[in-house]
Amino acid sequence: MIGFSKLLCGTVTAGDTLRYNRETAKLPANMLQFAVDKRPVVVWTSTRRCNLHCVHCYAESENHEYPNEMTTEEARRFIDDLAEFRVPVLLFSGGEPFIRPDLFELGAYAKEKGIRTVISTNGTLITPEKARQVKEAGFSYVGVSLDGIGEHNDKFRGHKGAYELALAGIRNCLAINQKVGLRFTVTNHNYKDVGPIFDLIEKEGIPRACFYHLVYAGRGEGISKDDLSHEETRKVVDLIIDRVRAMHARGLEKDILTVDNHADAIYLYMRLLKEDPARAADALTLLEFNGGNNTGVAIANVDNLGYVHPDQFTTSHTFGNVRERKFGDIWTDLSNPTLKGLKDRKGLLKGRCAKCKWLDLCNGNFRARAEAAYGDFWESDPACYLTDEEIGLGGTAAATGAK
Repeated sequence: MIGFSKLLCGTVTAGDTLRYNRETAKLPANMLQFAVDKRPVVVWTSTRRCNLHCVHCYAESENHEYPNEMTTEEARRFIDDLAEFRVPVLLFSGGEPFIRPDLFELGAYAKEKGIRTVISTNGTLITPEKARQVKEAGFSYVGVSLDGIGEHNDKFRGHKGAYELALAGIRNCLAINQKVGLRFTVTNHNYKDVGPIFDLIEKEGIPRACFYHLVYAGRGEGISKDDLSHEETRKVVDLIIDRVRAMHARGLEKDILTVDNHADAIYLYMRLLKEDPARAADALTLLEFNGGNNTGVAIANVDNLGYVHPDQFTTSHTFGNVRERKFGDIWTDLSNPTLKGLKDRKGLLKGRCAKCKWLDLCNGNFRARAEAAYGDFWESDPACYLTDEEIGLGGTAAATGAK
């Protein structure tokens, strides 16, 4: 995650993180990405079942039961193991986590164990009563997916009326002061809705929004052709930068982030160098603390059957099963070459990534996209939109793989 509001507007500074000694156990949730002792945020595919049929779903979820999903008791033991390993955040994902009947029981249990809990949802099932249960169970945040305005979202989600249901879910959370935000995955079908989404954020008083770059996994791999061109991506990122600054100038403090493309960090820094050099220096320090892509380091996925993966998009690589071994034992077992490589990947990267002068800030970007595009886990990320000149390779040609 790249915290645009933090970096552009100084809502978090390097000094702020240093006051907590950059220790995971001490840092507030909004600063965990800058921890020095990175512990993984665990994304748990709590169920694969979903009431929608999204065109980019990494889990390829359908609306039917999936056999052998983790039981309540198995999930509680799994949470015990996460607490023992000092995992800071457990994100309940899916599928659609609100379909799982023990969601609130498990959320409350994880909180009792000292783990921050988050829900990633399509929002369509958040009635006023469900919102109240979310708050009572102690979930710190609910991220609701909206991938366009009105019918644009419904087409993306494969369900007529999904937009209004999701917006009602957001409003139900806001009504009881349950922290909530929206998630938007950008493709060439909906990128023109980024501006209107900012308008919606202001109109509805939504405090947080994450703009996701498309990852080519699950049904998302099938629509990889629908990813933005590099030039379109730059325009979208410029728009996000401009809107964040404009809101800040008007006293509207929103937490705006981009996710799944660490080229954003370098692009934002280069703009700051031109437009606000003083702010750029502190932003650079924060980006160095962040360390770029943290798949397999500060992000992990456990699927609905208990298998451990580098992240929720990289399920082709499996390290073990939490039904058989503790999560911490799996995560620290470097006998698996992929897991070992992810924890120290710079010498394994190929192509433009291997030669990039910004490697320390980006850490090779997203491996799932490289594998989907080239069949090689360590190849360059095709979604890097920085030019050869910008990454120190000379020339002015656009990045390899540009559309």
